[in-house]
Amino acid sequence: MTLKKQLGIIVCFAIIVLCIGFFYLLTFKPKPNPPSAKGVSITKEQKVKYPEDYTIVIVGDSMTEALGNSTELKQYLSDYYKKSFEILNYGFGSTNVLSLVDRIAKETEHGRKFMPISKIDYDLILIESFGENPPSELPLEQGLKRQNEELDKAIATLQSSHPRGKVVFVATISPNKTIFAKNQVDLTSDVRAKWVQERVAYIQNHIDYANSHNIPVINIFKDSLLENGDGNPNYISTQDFIHPSPKGIIFISRKIADFIYQEKIL
Repeated sequence: MTLKKQLGIIVCFAIIVLCIGFFYLLTFKPKPNPPSAKGVSITKEQKVKYPEDYTIVIVGDSMTEALGNSTELKQYLSDYYKKSFEILNYGFGSTNVLSLVDRIAKETEHGRKFMPISKIDYDLILIESFGENPPSELPLEQGLKRQNEELDKAIATLQSSHPRGKVVFVATISPNKTIFAKNQVDLTSDVRAKWVQERVAYIQNHIDYANSHNIPVINIFKDSLLENGDGNPNYISTQDFIHPSPKGIIFISRKIADFIYQEKIL
């Protein structure tokens, strides 16, 4: 290799090194000093904050699950408030009030994993009555007492984990003694009526608990009754005669939105 070629290689290498050094100087940013602890608030537990203006959690059994993505409820609330809403449906079918505290405090699974409600930075939690899935293995009096105990635990857990969040109870539509679960279970008319009476007892106890503890309650149950005191079949699915019909979903969603707005919950 000639001296001229060697010099050319050295010059090219020097130019490359200079370019790299120049680029480093342009892009170099000194590492900032860590902030002083003074004035910095660090919470013990980070909560998930959704980007919408308001976040609502609704928890219950399959009567709540039937609301799905709560499209109707979101629309009614948005019409009232002119704001955006995130509604998280923690309605799990075939579950009763005995599972409520776990849903609040622990990760649970129902088709997919659900984070603990206590991890969510919600504005409002709606607790539905779980009346359609009573703990029938217990005598009624004992079951109602257990329902109250579980609600005590749930309220205490919510107040401890998220004291700023508001709590409202929901009493869902009434079952109908004549048609309840007609396509699901073969029952005599007397047994069918007893099943409904048991479910109504838990729904009513949910209402009574709310009233005695100064918790706002959306009494859809009362508004769904016919003059004879039975549940209005127009709000009940003709597929299983348990869950809300499309008209029932609209009815429930409207009642919830009306109450939240009229009572200035948010």
